[in-house]
Amino acid sequence: MEYDPRRTPVWKPDRPTPPGRHPSAPTGQSPALPTDQRSSTTPPTAQGCPTSPVTGRSHRSPSAALGHLPSTPPPALRGSADLPPVHTALICVALPGLVISSEQGQLTGHGLEGFYRAGRRVLSRCQVRVAGREPVAVQARTTAPDRARFVGTLRASPGSGPDPDVVVERTRHADGTERITLHSAAPRPLRLPVEVALGTDLADLGAIASGRAGPELPASVHDSGLRWTRAGGSASVTADPPPADALASAGLLRWEFELLPGGTVCVELRVRPDGAGPVRAVGRAATNPLAPARATGDHPGVRALLHTGIEDLQALLLRDPGHPADTHLAAGAPWRCGMAPAEALVAARMTLPLGTRLAVGTLRTLARTQVPGPGPRTGMIPGPRRDAGPHLPPGCTGTEATLLFPVLLAEARRWGLPEHETEELLPAAERCLTWLRTTVGEGPYLCDPQPGGPVRCETQAYAHRAALLGADLLDAFGRPGGTALRQWARELRTAFREDFWVEDRGGGRPAAARVPDGCLVPQLAATAVHLLDTGLLGAGEQAPGLLDRVQTEQLARLLGSPAMDSGWGLRGLGAKEAGYNPFGHRAGAVRVQETAVAVSGLSAAGYEKEASSLLRGVLAASETFGHRLPEMYAGEQRTDGSAPLPHPAACRPSATAAAAGVLLLTTLAGIRPDAPAGTVTLRPVRSAPLGEIGLTGLRVAGTPFSVRVSRLGLAMVEEAADGLQLGV
Repeated sequence: MEYDPRRTPVWKPDRPTPPGRHPSAPTGQSPALPTDQRSSTTPPTAQGCPTSPVTGRSHRSPSAALGHLPSTPPPALRGSADLPPVHTALICVALPGLVISSEQGQLTGHGLEGFYRAGRRVLSRCQVRVAGREPVAVQARTTAPDRARFVGTLRASPGSGPDPDVVVERTRHADGTERITLHSAAPRPLRLPVEVALGTDLADLGAIASGRAGPELPASVHDSGLRWTRAGGSASVTADPPPADALASAGLLRWEFELLPGGTVCVELRVRPDGAGPVRAVGRAATNPLAPARATGDHPGVRALLHTGIEDLQALLLRDPGHPADTHLAAGAPWRCGMAPAEALVAARMTLPLGTRLAVGTLRTLARTQVPGPGPRTGMIPGPRRDAGPHLPPGCTGTEATLLFPVLLAEARRWGLPEHETEELLPAAERCLTWLRTTVGEGPYLCDPQPGGPVRCETQAYAHRAALLGADLLDAFGRPGGTALRQWARELRTAFREDFWVEDRGGGRPAAARVPDGCLVPQLAATAVHLLDTGLLGAGEQAPGLLDRVQTEQLARLLGSPAMDSGWGLRGLGAKEAGYNPFGHRAGAVRVQETAVAVSGLSAAGYEKEASSLLRGVLAASETFGHRLPEMYAGEQRTDGSAPLPHPAACRPSATAAAAGVLLLTTLAGIRPDAPAGTVTLRPVRSAPLGEIGLTGLRVAGTPFSVRVSRLGLAMVEEAADGLQLGV
């Protein structure tokens, strides 16, 4: 599975926590590993619940509660203290192509700069000099997810004063091309020598991130450019027009151009691994699975948010190498350019309004990874561990992915996935549901897959949703097992409402987890939003949730409080909780995915005030990030004149953040389709927090669907499939 070098490694429950040390406190730093390939990290073994029963209803301080977990601090990690920051980098993506640049435009070989193909840096240095000087950088910006434009100037005419008379424009593309254009505004012809210094180490991204890239390789003259070779691969740069001179020892290509007044000359460089052709980005192909939806409305940010989000999703699309018709999303650039099962399923689910083709490609790809039997892991979708913040040990993303699989299949069918394609994937979903029931056994809860692990709040929410939507799916195709799943879900609801609620003077809160002896871990975290994400059943109905009405109201109040709502979105951990860190990945930073889930869940439950505040906050943050939302940013409180602080290690673009924009905007219209029944129900946000909004080019039942919500919160279908009826 894909490995993220920023995250905490596997928690080892067989080593005790050193005395006096908080179990979550880091002891060192992490090496970056290749992130575009499957990780060598062994997926955790699913063990089912610990043998000790979860009984009683008490809670303690975080450190006291965690003292009952056989925990350990993370092993010493090397290198991530020097992990290059990426928040100021210009990252262009057309997977498997990637190019990372600084705002200066020159590729110097420092940090992560360079052209990449499938995780290997094929060119690290590309420095342009004109008349012996580097142009003065005046502008750098991305013009598309896969392109960036850099503009520099210089004074080439003697005595021309302070005004530049030559503009050097560089257009850099993730497919491995760079176009260097010189424009002259000089009053007389100019003879300009142009030099391009090139170099590479052919290092993997993980080695570069951890400072193990090695020196530049020696070059050789090849064709109309240069070539570099090392064990396991080679790369070349060719130039058009061919250079007048190529110096392998210096890695230098030279031209001498006659530039007339008002004239222009161009050089195009093509960077390729030997034997590889141009990058053919999935998102640019005719088989692109995402509908080109558009948003309009009173709020100036809605159009750009949806447009940029869809472009970012297209840039992150990958094909299954063995089954190229099946596409899925990489988690994000630059660190996570490979398959991350849980994130791929989450993003595919949030983009169902753009069609079901991405969902079916993701499901097919992951079904091929499903663990075969016999054994306790039979039916699991494997996944690595993921940091869970300062109060809990790392969690198993394989558990999350296994529970998401039947949910995505069931909801994709509601959005219009054809019955025969649903039935094709049904056996894999059944195996996921069988794993769930087998792992739970006779108890009400789905525990961590390691012995002695906690019972997590969000895991119960995932499991409950999977049981109800899975039962609905099984019944639709006449398969057995639905009744047992619903019965277990009822037992879980009854137990959860009693066992997972922490009473306090503020009205109570859901616990983050329960440890094996029944003690609660009472921290208020953004993972609680998954209790509101119940999933879509037939006739536009939401599945029931784990909380009762009073508890849901209290959770909505907490999520809308200043402790959780930063003004830029939902914090990962309440600002008053022990261990809060506004930059903490799951300890206080705003994670866009969870903010979108909160907005959707709060809206569906009728808590529009809290949902609207979070929605406006993340829309305001989107504007400061040029509408390309990173996966997370700091949870500092918003004040007049402030801007959200970027996280230096956040992926941008990020699949879940880009998909969250789709969920945020479609939530305003409250689209709830039931394609098998031929109906679609609208439950718009009545307060219309962004004013009027129109969404065109969505997909319901495989055909275009458009809807408009007025300033009065009234929704009207403007385009739909023939025969699709508006439900009540």
